[in-house]
Amino acid sequence: MAMNEDPIVDPDILDLGLAEPGRRRIEWVCQSMPVLQAVRKSFIKAQPLAGFRVLAGFLLTPETANLLITLRDGGAQISVAIPAGSLKPADLLASLSKDYGISHLPAPAALAGEPQWVLEQGGRLLADPIPGLLGATLEWGSPKNYPFPVISIDQALTTRLFDHRYGVGQSVLDGILRCTNLFLSGITVVIAGYRWCGRGIATRARGMGASVVVTEIDPTRALEALMDGNRVMSMAEAAAIGDLFITATGNKNVIGRDHFERLKSGAILVNVGHSPAEIDLGALDRIASSHRTIRESVEEYVLRDGRRIQVLAEGQPINAATGQPTAVRDITMAMHALSLEHLTKNAAEMPPCIHPVPEEIDRQVARLKLDALGLKIDRLTPEQEVYLATGPEAN
Repeated sequence: MAMNEDPIVDPDILDLGLAEPGRRRIEWVCQSMPVLQAVRKSFIKAQPLAGFRVLAGFLLTPETANLLITLRDGGAQISVAIPAGSLKPADLLASLSKDYGISHLPAPAALAGEPQWVLEQGGRLLADPIPGLLGATLEWGSPKNYPFPVISIDQALTTRLFDHRYGVGQSVLDGILRCTNLFLSGITVVIAGYRWCGRGIATRARGMGASVVVTEIDPTRALEALMDGNRVMSMAEAAAIGDLFITATGNKNVIGRDHFERLKSGAILVNVGHSPAEIDLGALDRIASSHRTIRESVEEYVLRDGRRIQVLAEGQPINAATGQPTAVRDITMAMHALSLEHLTKNAAEMPPCIHPVPEEIDRQVARLKLDALGLKIDRLTPEQEVYLATGPEAN
């Protein structure tokens, strides 16, 4: 297993004595990441990243820590730059540095190391030119024109199904319940946006007894939401009847001043998108007579007419602190690792633009997950392959 040379102890790591509890957290999560561990074993043997400088711009969790270790074991010289304003878990940082030789650096210092490859969540590191960068994998980022090939992890079908639909669906409601101890059965939950994340949240909210309303701007997705058993209406209509509002659109001001004027007292506002701009908190603050923290991660705004509106996690993604279930992130972390391996072999022939995860990687990850679960599926017989290849008409 490759070790980074001369790891840098970041000043954020105040106590390397925290390395042991950090290592325990990393090892505990590792047990629930069989797909990534299968990739790690293959990386240890093949060393596909040997000699490459890799920079990861990730929220640091035990799951992303296991990805960093997998890349290191594949031969990479790996460092991590945690996005500005994000939590920097001291125990994980200490363990990565002391036990695995993985440095944490501020973004300018990390970029000064001239990484050849970047793995990122959000796209902040890729916002500015990076001399010598050969390619990147990107999660949670908006499509842009890049002067190098970028593989979008979000476009993988496996990621959309497991991470966005099932993972977000569970982790968002888990985050809400942790903050509020809310009883979902019987209340009206309004979900703005019915893409993969919105569908997952709606499915689980209905399963817990809530009446679900969906707001959309896309007529096809709105019709799909209706066919799935949800009510569909505009946010202006939903504002007057909702108890819990969840934004999952990626846009700004999805819930704004006109909606605040219609909310019931006690309404709870939650964001799932990448930016707190989905809820116009500036407008809410301007029309409020006061606001205060009433419990951890719950801000209460008292409007001039006496209505009380609660905002969770200051409008940041509600599941950022608790994160996705480990078994779900296992799939996405493996997708990052295998996509990076693909880039190191093929980037020279790939045009400088956003690319989907190659289909063979998508299928490989799904197969590894099935193997980890001990499940077998059918395979086409040679006769069936010929039949499908030539078409029913030719047979």
